[in-house]
Amino acid sequence: MNEHSPSAFDIEQAATRIAEHIHQTPVQTSQLINSALGCQLFFKCENLQKVGAFKARGALNAVAQLSSSGAVATHSSGNHGAALAYAARIYGRQAYVVMPSTAPAVKKAAVAAYGATIIECEPTLVAREATLAQLVSETGAHFIPPYDHPHIIAGQGTAALELMAQVTPALDCVLTPVGGGGLLAGTAIAVKGCAPGVQVIGAEPLGACDATDGFRSGQRVTEQTPNTLADGLRTTLGELNFAIMRAHVDNMLTVSEADIVAAMALLWTRLKLVVEPSSAVPLAAVMANPDRFAGKRVGIILSGGNVDLAQLPF
Repeated sequence: MNEHSPSAFDIEQAATRIAEHIHQTPVQTSQLINSALGCQLFFKCENLQKVGAFKARGALNAVAQLSSSGAVATHSSGNHGAALAYAARIYGRQAYVVMPSTAPAVKKAAVAAYGATIIECEPTLVAREATLAQLVSETGAHFIPPYDHPHIIAGQGTAALELMAQVTPALDCVLTPVGGGGLLAGTAIAVKGCAPGVQVIGAEPLGACDATDGFRSGQRVTEQTPNTLADGLRTTLGELNFAIMRAHVDNMLTVSEADIVAAMALLWTRLKLVVEPSSAVPLAAVMANPDRFAGKRVGIILSGGNVDLAQLPF
């Protein structure tokens, strides 16, 4: 596997490759939300995707392109692990997932339900990578990165490719949450490939704003101590994704924890959608910046719905 930046054509090929194994998720709207915020919002419901998150797209695209047999392995706080387990089952492979001991119970249960073997580790990136390296050495499994790889990025970009085709007339901008950056990178390439004038904006919590800091400074942040309830966004931005962000993303916005909870509550109550905190971050950014989005047609990718019902922030 090479580490080149995927192209819009790569995303189109990925869409064809994975089509039979994913849902083309719906786009939902709410007149009440539009009226309250003074813009038109179009929510791409990846919380309704296979494994409950957009991550199914990238994992399927990556596993489908492996040239040799054998198991697959990764490290993940949840959604990518479940996605890889799902993709491995589709393609008849064993999956191993290294998970931090602090990962939400609902996400551990999902990974196990798809048939993966879970190996727990301390909740640090160093521990995750070391445990994974040992596992790969012992099993010979193929490492499928959670976000920082062209096949993963191309797969994630298929959500935005669908969104752009589903909404007419055209959008003014598209927002995604940012953790490792695979969704933002894939979205930026897909959107700019078919509509260069549409803005792509990343949104992340103030308590995990390494991507925003890097976007502003031009230097990738390699270490952070995240403090946010958006557990899917606690990962540091990947190296390839940072380069793509710098080349194709128009802006980055940050939101407070209170903003995230308010946006999550709005999605649950107005759209009747079960979304996890990470999914609410782009809507929180719109709510916190009404003048920036006034009168605009705004696409928002709702990244996932794997929420721990015992830990709701409401």
